[in-house]
Amino acid sequence: MSTAAEIPSIATRFRGFLPVVVDVETAGFNAKRDALLEIAAVILEMGESGTMHRRETIACHVEPFPGANLDQESLEFTGIDPYHPFRMAKSEHDALEHIFKPVRRAIKESGCNRAILVGHNAAFDLSFLNAAVARTGIKRNPFHPFSTFDTVSFAALAYGQTVLARAVKAAGFDWDNEKAHSAVYDTERTADLFCSVINRWNECNPHQPETITAIKATEGI
Repeated sequence: MSTAAEIPSIATRFRGFLPVVVDVETAGFNAKRDALLEIAAVILEMGESGTMHRRETIACHVEPFPGANLDQESLEFTGIDPYHPFRMAKSEHDALEHIFKPVRRAIKESGCNRAILVGHNAAFDLSFLNAAVARTGIKRNPFHPFSTFDTVSFAALAYGQTVLARAVKAAGFDWDNEKAHSAVYDTERTADLFCSVINRWNECNPHQPETITAIKATEGI
């Protein structure tokens, strides 16, 4: 049985990466052409028992960048009115800094080196994040530029499901179709799904911390 000292920190568990769950709502599928309209991030943490859970949710409505395309079908699907006065949307630059600042702080506090994006079809979310970073010229992007943890694959392995709603239900959580396609709701449910898979893996592999300790000793870390 593993002792408390053998339980890895979140930094050692993911090789120095801090998993941060991200979801974006957009006005299309082309990250360079179509507008980013919402972004939400959930910072995760690991408890003393090694269990993963949600720590903090950060979210922001985003103003379409100048010249952005707004696909009508996409807007009807998400139900977002990009120019609604009560959205209190921020520019892309300010929206990204609103998300990045607490992520950078969490990286430092956790002893990690960088954030890694967790998402359901993560390449889509990362493509819009990277495109917005390029447009705004932000230099200190805390996220790895191409590596991700994709909960589509995680859920397929653990629960035999790939659709987010079905995977979330299979993991034992509620799913509300009325709240879906909101960046905050989808991000928090994706975070719950990711944590569920990681925690389930830990339960099925109770000696994993001992293995990590052995590897570190062998490598002289």
